[in-house]
Amino acid sequence: MSGKLEQAKGFKKSRTGLYVSIAGSLFGVVGTVKRGRQARKEGDLLKMLDVTVSAVSIATTVALLVRDIRQLDDVLADD
Repeated sequence: MSGKLEQAKGFKKSRTGLYVSIAGSLFGVVGTVKRGRQARKEGDLLKMLDVTVSAVSIATTVALLVRDIRQLDDVLADD
């Protein structure tokens, strides 16, 4: 059981795991865009602020994951 747990933990830092994480983050864009359209339609400034913060969070997450992929590529290239 311990071996499978370690393998699952390692998946997140693998290239495939990072791509899956990026895809999951990008699915959050769909909901954020829908909420943004609704907030703009209602003219709700607080909801627009919430959408903006969510969008920045998604962008930051994707940027961090892309950086991890680049670092992983550098590590693999050095071997």
